[in-house]
Amino acid sequence: MKFLRPRLGVALTAALLLLAVWTLSAPGTALGSAFQATPQPTPTAGADGRILYTVQANDTPWGIAAQFGMELTTLQNLNGWGSDAVVVPGQVVLLGTASQQEPTATAGPTTEVVATLTPETPGTGSICVLLFDDVNGDATRQETEFGIAGGQANVNERTGLASRTAATESALDADGEPVRTCFEELPLGEYTVSVAIPEGYNPTTAPNITIQIAPGQTQEINFGAQASSSSGLSLSTDEGRPSPVMGLLGILLLLGGAGLGFYTLQIRRR
Repeated sequence: MKFLRPRLGVALTAALLLLAVWTLSAPGTALGSAFQATPQPTPTAGADGRILYTVQANDTPWGIAAQFGMELTTLQNLNGWGSDAVVVPGQVVLLGTASQQEPTATAGPTTEVVATLTPETPGTGSICVLLFDDVNGDATRQETEFGIAGGQANVNERTGLASRTAATESALDADGEPVRTCFEELPLGEYTVSVAIPEGYNPTTAPNITIQIAPGQTQEINFGAQASSSSGLSLSTDEGRPSPVMGLLGILLLLGGAGLGFYTLQIRRR
């Protein structure tokens, strides 16, 4: 019995240690729960329905998602982030959007009106394209430079969420501004925007651009094109007959040939 007592004491101590470790780590216990990460309450939506968070020091996309009980992919899609995106202190991050339902009266004798906020799916944005007649060729639209009809505007989301095409316009709105070709209710993401120039024009700006759109945002993109140059010497008239310029060129060529022949003859005589 004297030999069993030390062993019994060691076994009892080990059992108590195991019980303490299980108590601290088990998620179903009060102490275990204290060590589990608890998502913070979602910030209140603003007047425009957006729920925003300002990035703090040492924040990461993964940490923000965990902090508010979100999937990382959901946070990335809401903000148009790639898998390698980083955040910086002071940056405003979109956590979601909310819309206010119509007030509805509860059943029973009470007349209290209850309004609730219901989370929506991620918002959408718009892209409006203008193909303008860049008369002076400086790649910047002036107030007197208007739209070109007959071109084609295209928007394509990088991951294939959306792909749309529409014709460009030359009309003016009620304020005298060019009517843009707009693509509305586009899902959030990274878009390549491009234009196809109609025949008779040459581009004066890059034919495509890559942009990000955020919820409720409208991106306005300008592409320039200039009418093909009509300056220079015309070799024929509109009716297809040789022009006077063609005749003048022929005479100059003949005179040049004659002068070259005379010069060659003088060289031989010497």
